[in-house]
Amino acid sequence: MQAAGSVVRRTLDRLYFGSGVIAALFLIAILSLVVLQMLARWTGNVFPGAADYAGYCMAAASFFAFAHALNRGAHIRVSLILQFAGRYRRLIEIWCFAIGTGLGWYLAYYAWKGAYWSWKLHDISQGQDATPIWIPQIAMVVGAILFAIALTDHLVNLILFGEHRIDAEVVEDHE
Repeated sequence: MQAAGSVVRRTLDRLYFGSGVIAALFLIAILSLVVLQMLARWTGNVFPGAADYAGYCMAAASFFAFAHALNRGAHIRVSLILQFAGRYRRLIEIWCFAIGTGLGWYLAYYAWKGAYWSWKLHDISQGQDATPIWIPQIAMVVGAILFAIALTDHLVNLILFGEHRIDAEVVEDHE
């Protein structure tokens, strides 16, 4: 049983790390698009839709970074309240993670639903690129699902083992 748990743990940790790598690749894509757009302007050419593609990459980078950032302690937490919670700290953390998990799955569901309806209705972007809008929405769906999985992971760990798996408490490190 423990071997299966360690396989799941390693798989989830790799998944969260991979989502951070994908987010970084989207940031590199934004840089590349901006440089290409600058080069196009300097040479008198037009790069239609470059700003739209950069926006899609920014959204993708943000959503793919959510799960990785949560595990690294980069999300804002209620550390001030938790600092004075005393013996109720674990209960408050469970409550916070439960609400976060519920909201995470709510976001994932509606992100999927929005992308599905964009695909079904053949919705395209308003910009010059006329991209089918469900294509960039896929990154939002996958990122939201990964974030919801990460929140669920922390909630389950907190309930079963008494602690979440957030690596660094950024706010608490500066006390």
